[in-house]
Amino acid sequence: MKHLGTGIGWRPEIADAVERMPGIDWVEAVAENVCPGHLPESLVRLRGRGVTVVPHGVSLGLGGADRPDEDKLAELAARAEALGSPLVTEHIAFVRAGGALTASPRLEAGHLLPVPRTRDALDVLCENIRVAQDSLPVPLAVENIAALVCWPGEEMTEGQFLYDLVDRTGVRLLIDVANLHTNHVNRDEDPAKALDELPVEAIAYVHVAGGFERDGVWHDSHAHAVPRAVLDILADLASRVRPPGVLLERDENFPEPAELERELTAIRETVEARAAAEDAGPAPAPAARAGSAASAGSTDPARQRLGLAQAALLSALVAGTPVPEGFDRARLAVQARALASKRADVVGKVAPELPEILAGTYRTAFLAYAHGHPMTDGYRRDALDFAEYLLLDGHLEVPEVRRKVSDWWLERSGPVPLSRRPAARLARATRRVLLRR
Repeated sequence: MKHLGTGIGWRPEIADAVERMPGIDWVEAVAENVCPGHLPESLVRLRGRGVTVVPHGVSLGLGGADRPDEDKLAELAARAEALGSPLVTEHIAFVRAGGALTASPRLEAGHLLPVPRTRDALDVLCENIRVAQDSLPVPLAVENIAALVCWPGEEMTEGQFLYDLVDRTGVRLLIDVANLHTNHVNRDEDPAKALDELPVEAIAYVHVAGGFERDGVWHDSHAHAVPRAVLDILADLASRVRPPGVLLERDENFPEPAELERELTAIRETVEARAAAEDAGPAPAPAARAGSAASAGSTDPARQRLGLAQAALLSALVAGTPVPEGFDRARLAVQARALASKRADVVGKVAPELPEILAGTYRTAFLAYAHGHPMTDGYRRDALDFAEYLLLDGHLEVPEVRRKVSDWWLERSGPVPLSRRPAARLARATRRVLLRR
């Protein structure tokens, strides 16, 4: 595996600072935010200096019941080629559920949700990863995720699940030690036990990130400083294997560059200190594992069983349907609020004009909308649907605000901007109808 070194998650908000940071060997960019034909100038400059760029996907949903979307795979492949990347990464998660497989409405989570650690889920995940591997021009690595909830009836630990996944597919692993800490707090899972069971030789690189605890729940925010507990897990991992790369993730609430540099120094020193200790003696042997038999035959029955279970869970989280049997109701309520809050944040970034127009009422209005309107087709469609909800259901009492939201919606709701549509007269008539409601 290529040696990556120490890196940081590239984000537009800190692009200039990242370019100036000393000791940055590589960066990771969210794949969906990179257009292959129009790469950000910052990434182009970093590549020109020899800095490796790895695209990190968030929307493929390899842990979902459906087979991977061919268009999404082609887009991920194009990003890897445009960036000259040595590998691409995604998550062991599901992000949508429902649809034809379950004869139920298609729902989008807008977030990474955990797959059950069952044989059905493993069979489906293995096949989905093989499909992805065949479609990508470079190796794939998949990441363990953080979770607030536990699936009832799980048949394996996280380490066992990942061991069998690697054994059956040869996929590389992206191990997020912050997620191991999150699952320790939220699901009482021992990070050391997970590391004992992992095939550490399959690790492509490691994520490190911060979060915060509230009411006994750890939130993997990527918006706070890396805590000591996460560095301790990193040290434990580094004592077992020298990771090819370690990367600091930060997605918002960015501190001054000097603070990010201090965190990177702490990460680098943690890895180097424990790796040096490892070099002085043999690493602990991984826990013995019985060989896992590959699934034989069609995965269609497993896909349907998994699809029904995931659709029921996601519907409870975003559409208010009954909580499936065996789940912790209180934890699902926390997860549902977190999903709605993240949805409001992302729509506010995708459509920044709406929070500006609505001023202090944006968040309250969006959360009221989200309560009865699950997301079905991504954040940009969600922003349009939210504006339409405000206009059609009489939620805008101030005429000037109603006019601005109407103009915003009409400008973006067609295949081309309103100002360039030949059917502008029809659009104006539509606006008059909306304004009268």
